[in-house]
Amino acid sequence: MKIFKFGGASVKDAEGVKNLVKILEKSGKDQTLIVVSAMGKTTNSFELVVKNYFENKQELSYSLNQIYDFHNKILSELFLESNNPIFSEVKDILENLKVFLSRNKSPNYSFVYDQVVSFGEILSSKIISSYLNYVNIKSNWIDARLLIKTDSKYRDANLNWEVTQNSITNNINNSVLNITQGFIGSDENNFNTTLGREGSDYSAAIFAYCLNAESVTIWKDVPGVLNADPRVFKNPKLLKKISYTEAIELAFYGASVIHPKTLQPLQKKEIPLYVKSFLDPLSKGTVISRGSKIDPEIPCFIVKRNLCLLKLSSLDFSFIVEDNISDIFQILHENKMKVDLIQNSAISFSVCVFDKYYRLKELLSILKATFKVEYTENVSLFTIRHFNENSAKEILKNNRLLLEQRTSETLQLVVD
Repeated sequence: MKIFKFGGASVKDAEGVKNLVKILEKSGKDQTLIVVSAMGKTTNSFELVVKNYFENKQELSYSLNQIYDFHNKILSELFLESNNPIFSEVKDILENLKVFLSRNKSPNYSFVYDQVVSFGEILSSKIISSYLNYVNIKSNWIDARLLIKTDSKYRDANLNWEVTQNSITNNINNSVLNITQGFIGSDENNFNTTLGREGSDYSAAIFAYCLNAESVTIWKDVPGVLNADPRVFKNPKLLKKISYTEAIELAFYGASVIHPKTLQPLQKKEIPLYVKSFLDPLSKGTVISRGSKIDPEIPCFIVKRNLCLLKLSSLDFSFIVEDNISDIFQILHENKMKVDLIQNSAISFSVCVFDKYYRLKELLSILKATFKVEYTENVSLFTIRHFNENSAKEILKNNRLLLEQRTSETLQLVVD
């Protein structure tokens, strides 16, 4: 069985849905399960609904109507007859959401978020399944919430693998074309849950693992995995092959490859993952699998912006030892700092952090009570995997080097 995952960009409008059909016709649709995300920026629209529900009730109806109009426009471009059942089905789905919002008593933002945002994937999968049947491609719509079972950690739920495995194995017919939702599941009380960052990719991996699939293909608006972000670096090159381990390494350093939690279940059963372009479906793209680390073996460039570089040293010039480092990490944790790089010497400790929650001022105040603190804001961290002697020249040509760290395969440069 093959697993195809289509993200929001690939089904952002009626043309995207029609292109999905073309991909199925070229790539094969038998013994296939399609996992879809919400259409376009629909998740953002539902997030606004949640925000309005808690903070701006006057705008709630307007934000819901915007979502209805967006999906209704896609329907009108896909289906010639306005009396097709999918029109009323979409309307009923959004009416059910309104009922939930009118009856909900929970003040828990994350709980409400998961109940509301899940509707994006439900709408998307319903529309696509209906259109497939409309163009005589028989498809079986599956509610992922009945199969993907999780705990109640809303917005970042943890999978119950045993229950999920049994549910998927016993309820999916491998011989037909199935369509379901990414990103969403449900807890033991059957409330909606979402799987957190890169949740739709993770859903595809879950289904692949439980069904012993032969492969997973993620359809994106790029030709595959590139060795650099084209928005930052000139002339990025396509990576034809990447090992699971290498892909996890790249993701760890911040590359928008595939999230490690997606790769881990695939790695366990050695299920290859293809990243291909929905604009050029017959191209080979990138395959992530067991084997050679990377092909071609060229430098891979990753950049993180808007970081802060801290240099800490003891007030009495004594050594920075384990107790000091332990205390530093505890303070960083308490202030919700994301650590991207560390380096220490006998009398100093440098750390590059991302101040996601704007707590730098409080952090500095705490650290200065114990350490001499130097800091530089708005620095950039460049990571180069498989670097060579020319890799850093272009980066350092226009930037001042603040800190350098290297291993046999990875070079990291903090610059401003």
